[in-house]
Amino acid sequence: MTALATPPVEGRPLVAPAAQRRHRRQNRLAWIARHSIAIALALMFLTPVCYLFLISVMTSDQALTADYWPDTWHFENYVRVFQVTPLPRYLLNTLVYAVSATALMLLSSVPAAYALAKLRFRGRNVMFLTVICVMMLPPQVVTVPLYLMWARYGLTGSLVPLIMPMLLGDAFCIFLMRQFMLTIPSEYLDAARVDGCGEWGTLLRVVLPMARPGIAAAGLFQFFYAWNDYYGPLLYTSENEDSWTLSLGLASFHGVHHVDWNLVTAATVLAMAPIVVVFFFAQKAFVQGVTLTGVKG
Repeated sequence: MTALATPPVEGRPLVAPAAQRRHRRQNRLAWIARHSIAIALALMFLTPVCYLFLISVMTSDQALTADYWPDTWHFENYVRVFQVTPLPRYLLNTLVYAVSATALMLLSSVPAAYALAKLRFRGRNVMFLTVICVMMLPPQVVTVPLYLMWARYGLTGSLVPLIMPMLLGDAFCIFLMRQFMLTIPSEYLDAARVDGCGEWGTLLRVVLPMARPGIAAAGLFQFFYAWNDYYGPLLYTSENEDSWTLSLGLASFHGVHHVDWNLVTAATVLAMAPIVVVFFFAQKAFVQGVTLTGVKG
């Protein structure tokens, strides 16, 4: 008697499990091949960070050796950092500096970028050229006159000389947001003006929602710069330890504990962690703002 072929049971895959595994393996290998350069770059950037963390949980003696893996894990190093240095005060000063400077920069730079991008007035190109020239001007050129000015007002030793200049905007952020706003079709702005919106209403109701990625990118650039700034705090706050930021505090901590590399790297990891978290949650807006900038000249 001829055996009849058993029809496939409903819900059971027609492909054998071995063939499915082979197909998934081929897809995985193809994905790795397509992204091999990105994977290599990611490993290249992540390796120093991982090694930094591993040193931070070593003993002081092992941290001075060529070992790559801790013999024993000492997470109490992170607690010791708070005991031997006023890290919370440095963190608070850094937050005040970064948040205040970013807020004031956006308050002043967004209207300036909008004016350079969408308003027609005499001298607009000259003003934009001035912004470009300020971008290329090294900050060290104006260090002495600015320091003398702030010293004359008795504001050195505080964060005021680092925060207040942001009321005048930032050249790079103005340029970045201006380039992004050029990508916004002018028809939307004309429609808002026809409906009775003034320039401020058009900026607040039309341009700001559409330029959100560019504004977010500029804000993140300023926040990261202020968080990592060492030159400014060294120049204006070095005489008053109560106003030190994380970058200046870490440099002083390294000078005092230059043989305790486990503590130095633990403090470095603690200083890096907030900025990594901020970028992790804002990376989509950051990448979109950067990639869309400069579509139009």
